[in-house]
Amino acid sequence: MSIITDIISRIELPQMAPASQKFDSQHVDDPRAELRYRLREKGINRTLRPGMKVAITAGSRGIRNIPILLQTLVSEVKAAGAVPFLVPAMGSHGGATAKGQKEMLKGLGITEESMGCPICSSMEVVKIGKTADGKDVFLDSNAAHADGIIVMNRVKAHTSFTGQYESGLLKMMSVGLGKQVGAQACHREGHGKMAEYVKEFGTAVLKNANILFGVAILENAYDETRRLEVLFPGEFLDREPELLAEAKAHMPKIHLTDLDVLIVDRMGKDISGLGMDPHVTGSFVSEYARGPKRPGSIAVLDMTEAAHGNGTGIGVADVTTERLYRKIDFEATYANVMTACMPAAARVPLVMKNQKQAVQAAIQVSRCADRKKIRVVRISDTLHLEKIWVSEALLEEVDGHPQMTVLGEKSPLAFNGSGDLF
Repeated sequence: MSIITDIISRIELPQMAPASQKFDSQHVDDPRAELRYRLREKGINRTLRPGMKVAITAGSRGIRNIPILLQTLVSEVKAAGAVPFLVPAMGSHGGATAKGQKEMLKGLGITEESMGCPICSSMEVVKIGKTADGKDVFLDSNAAHADGIIVMNRVKAHTSFTGQYESGLLKMMSVGLGKQVGAQACHREGHGKMAEYVKEFGTAVLKNANILFGVAILENAYDETRRLEVLFPGEFLDREPELLAEAKAHMPKIHLTDLDVLIVDRMGKDISGLGMDPHVTGSFVSEYARGPKRPGSIAVLDMTEAAHGNGTGIGVADVTTERLYRKIDFEATYANVMTACMPAAARVPLVMKNQKQAVQAAIQVSRCADRKKIRVVRISDTLHLEKIWVSEALLEEVDGHPQMTVLGEKSPLAFNGSGDLF
């Protein structure tokens, strides 16, 4: 027996019980019909003409209903007589390669066959202008040479900075469409400047590129499409901060606080830009973003297949598993964190042989004085928080919470013969 196994083998695991969390459930019943209605209500036909080539942005996030929304957008552009194509707009993701970015879209169900139009993936950029203070602004070459660009993105809180404009339409233009070169230019001075630079670079894109309109997607805490809004370029700057405030008010969260240990079953770029949303975990890489109190320790057990090995965000955990570690593509991860000037996001935590040892190690390093009263929460990931698991010490608190319900009896965590939960 190794010394590490000897240390953690003495750690008793708390019994856990399933619990539900309630959030505002407003959502769009038929995203296809809703987007079609919003596009026609806005009169987007006024921006399109027969034969014009139109670039539509496709990002790397696991946005709910994104294949359906893109299909609808492609269909409506075709109906107006224009010729649509998709452009991967994801900065340095996908290992900062054209092939890698197209593969990321495939993992989200976005292919030329499913979309009914070409996907033009390239890391080539062109300089389209300068910001107000003279910084060069870059844009994906295919998009820049199109007759017009449609920007689609989810508006939500960013994982590493706080400002008027975080993740949304302006960031899609300034970072996503900037590819690796543009993303690096926007990140060059770190996240302390990102809120300012997203606005500066995004404004320059609005000024120097033919942006036709944007589609803003808002989601609820159940990872469902909450609302869609179509904006013309002149509305982006004023409307996006209002949409961001609305999105933040409906983010998923853990209703419980002062946790000793948080167990996260899986992380991934399709779930959050940081693999695990720090607005849920409380664990930020950047000092320029704020959120809930961090637990005593965090264990992350696995990675989604849709992450394609991008382990950005592993550095916010304290403990992980050999299973997850073996899945990390360090080339893709380092391309991402170097572009973002965020090396701490790729630092490797304690790596345990299996998931049981990872949970035991997280308890060991949590600094909880009374292990019999340890406050542990287990979640599937930071997008899906309607069902969680809580330790025995939290049951009374759950019972008294108006938005939580205990769903079953407490029981020991069940591990298989390999020491894994699933």
